[in-house]
Amino acid sequence: MKPTLVHKLCCPFDKQDLQLTIIKQDTDQNIIEGLLTCETCRRYYPIVYGIPIMNPDEYREKQLEEPILQRWSKQLGASFKEKLLK
Repeated sequence: MKPTLVHKLCCPFDKQDLQLTIIKQDTDQNIIEGLLTCETCRRYYPIVYGIPIMNPDEYREKQLEEPILQRWSKQLGASFKEKLLK
């Protein structure tokens, strides 16, 4: 995913701007892994293999997302879990 694409995305639930946390980029600065967060509704959307996963809540499988978030915990910081995973 190109970093400039973030400015065109919004939260699918409340249409607010998303904050980007980059975890991994390739040599062309494309985002390979990262996290989009909505500070208003406190939802998060992982970017995996360059693809933002922005499914509705009823189609998300949190148990599949948890290992990814655990792997990214150092880059995300402890406050992420407290703020968004409640």
